[in-house]
Amino acid sequence: MSLPQPRLPGALRPDLALIATWVEPQSRVLDLGCGDGQLLDYLQRERRCRAYGVEIDDASVLVCVQRGVEVIQRDIEAGLGMFGADAFDVAVLSMAVQATHRTEQVLAEMSQVAAEGIVSIPNFGHWYHAWSLLRGRMPVSREMPYQWYNTPNLHLATVSDFEDLLAQLGLVITQRAFLADGKAVHWLAGWRATQAIYRFRRNSSSRRANSGERSDAS
Repeated sequence: MSLPQPRLPGALRPDLALIATWVEPQSRVLDLGCGDGQLLDYLQRERRCRAYGVEIDDASVLVCVQRGVEVIQRDIEAGLGMFGADAFDVAVLSMAVQATHRTEQVLAEMSQVAAEGIVSIPNFGHWYHAWSLLRGRMPVSREMPYQWYNTPNLHLATVSDFEDLLAQLGLVITQRAFLADGKAVHWLAGWRATQAIYRFRRNSSSRRANSGERSDAS
């Protein structure tokens, strides 16, 4: 029997609202780059999840604490070694992977500390971005609102680029969704979607290998 969909507060960003529906009640959730903790606060209250965040910004950490969200102040690229293998059911990274230097490492470590990962990204393949480049301008949009000289974004990807990277890392996509201005996109997503959200797991051989390594070490 399918679970009833949670009531989604209007304050949540559209991608976060969708991510919330993918998280099972009472899950152990790790949100990397959790910002002000809105998603974790919601998951704690509405889905009874055990939620933890990792965030580097001082002001955002303070807001998390005020919300009652457990948060560790740390750069996610410094590694997730403080967490054990499969310590969480779900690891989330929302609209932040494009700002990481070591993108492959971050995704790989997500898959190690959690049974599944959920990532949302801005889709650089959207038609408006191509049009902006044809006009000789770097694109500026709601998902990427920065000018070329002050953007924190380091690695911009299309839908196909990101899916290729997941495959290279041995991560299997189990669910995907595409949004444009907060609304679902069902056709020509690579061209029309401004955001893509992926749910993925390690492939079975990777899980067996990791399990074997832990058994050998014990």
